[in-house]
Amino acid sequence: NMWLIPVRWAFPYQTPSNIYLWLLTDYLCDLIYILDILVFQPRLQFVRSGDIVVRLRLQLQQLKSNLSSILQIMSFFEFNDRLEGILTKAYVYRVIRTTTYLLYCLHCNACLYYWGSAYEGLGSTQWVYDGQGNSYIRCYYFAVKTLITIGGLPDPTTLFEIIFQLINYFVGVFAFSIMIGQMRDVVGAATAGQTYYRACMDNTVKYMASYRIPKDVQNRVKTWYNYTWQSQGMLDEQELLVQLPDKMRLDIAVDVNYDIVSKVSLFQGCDRQMIFDMLKRLRSVVYLPGDYVCKKGEVGREMYIIKAGEVQVVGGPDGKTVFVTLRAGSVFGEISLLAVGGGNRRTANVVAHGFANLFILDKKDLNEILVHYPESQKLLRKKARKMLTKDKKPPKEPAQVIPPRTVTPKLFKAALDVAHQKTGLKGTLAKIKEKINKSSVSLQVWHVL
Repeated sequence: NMWLIPVRWAFPYQTPSNIYLWLLTDYLCDLIYILDILVFQPRLQFVRSGDIVVRLRLQLQQLKSNLSSILQIMSFFEFNDRLEGILTKAYVYRVIRTTTYLLYCLHCNACLYYWGSAYEGLGSTQWVYDGQGNSYIRCYYFAVKTLITIGGLPDPTTLFEIIFQLINYFVGVFAFSIMIGQMRDVVGAATAGQTYYRACMDNTVKYMASYRIPKDVQNRVKTWYNYTWQSQGMLDEQELLVQLPDKMRLDIAVDVNYDIVSKVSLFQGCDRQMIFDMLKRLRSVVYLPGDYVCKKGEVGREMYIIKAGEVQVVGGPDGKTVFVTLRAGSVFGEISLLAVGGGNRRTANVVAHGFANLFILDKKDLNEILVHYPESQKLLRKKARKMLTKDKKPPKEPAQVIPPRTVTPKLFKAALDVAHQKTGLKGTLAKIKEKINKSSVSLQVWHVL
């Protein structure tokens, strides 16, 4: 109706011979409007003092008293808002809608130009439409050249023509400037993410070039930027969720990550709310093929959950023997979150096999969460001790701190006995023997110290 009513008013397209076709179309549109009012519109929800209410009588009263609702003007804008909310790429629809507004302005101007030409008389002056060819196409061509101010039009001669042309020029300047600005905003918003990605990549490349970073490192950095953007459409997922309330961020995190985290044996049996708080702390990181996720001997401060891709646990004499391949949904490094006293050293090298997208949970974040859940903290500590000791060998017997007393040599003892019998120097030799024993004990004590 918005397109056809101006045409039917200005151009002689509605004749007595085809009036029944126009009326049939009008009645069909009216039927759609009535169904929209009686069937669909009453389901609208109204907010009153913060509460959502649905009232059929209230809606019908508003529709009866509101002429714009009966004409479905508000429904048109409501349709636009709802359609933008469900489209994945809403900017495409915004561009189409803005272009449609532009075409509609030209359409209305073409109808007005034909009406003005008929008012003045077709072909009466050089400025008006002469009645040759397709009337709508020729009038539309005039409207395009007028509103876009291309020029090359015949000069108006009468006062009516001059006023009409001046209004056209003024409307063209303001209307087209507004639409061009709106189109620029739509395109700018649609490409804002890509512009940010390009700016980050260019700044990083400029930084590496200024410090003469090796070309292979620069190529890997560029590959990371390209793959991260192509796979996720963004460089950091957390930037999108910062503006949301905690409750909404939690709902998104539960839908995205809960199925993976709930399968980790370390967290089974823990408080469900503790797991929810932990989901909000997960970070998504992309690793390139051949990148070391963690190395043997380094202190572990993170736990890893494979979101997409594969990683390999390697080792052996050459450090390239593949022990096991972990795929999406697998978890590794969870013991490092709770191990203390040097037990949080990595025991193997983990390398990304192809592009791998991992979730990372920092040890600091987990400790901040466990402060509020003491029962879960005790359970995790218990599981960590059990997992740390189940594969350890029993300790060896402790070495003796004090060695046994040195036995007096038999030959020296026999000589003492003979000396007691033959010389009678029992007292003297007994004193010498006592001194030797004391010296032996002193020597043992010194050796211990």
